[in-house]
Amino acid sequence: MRHWADGGPTDLDNAVLLCGHHHRVIHHEDWHVRLGHDRRPEFIPPSYVDATRSPCRNTYHLRP
Repeated sequence: MRHWADGGPTDLDNAVLLCGHHHRVIHHEDWHVRLGHDRRPEFIPPSYVDATRSPCRNTYHLRP
């Protein structure tokens, strides 16, 4: 995902829906977002959260 101000495209292939709080966290802290192999967003935490910077996902919507 590349912010439009940094030259990223303004299309659905470069978009992730976030609440206001998490939108600010992505922009002001060292988190990164990318699309996984299944085209769902993966969030890469900063090293102070996870030293291996392993991608994580929001699984809330997968709960029964």
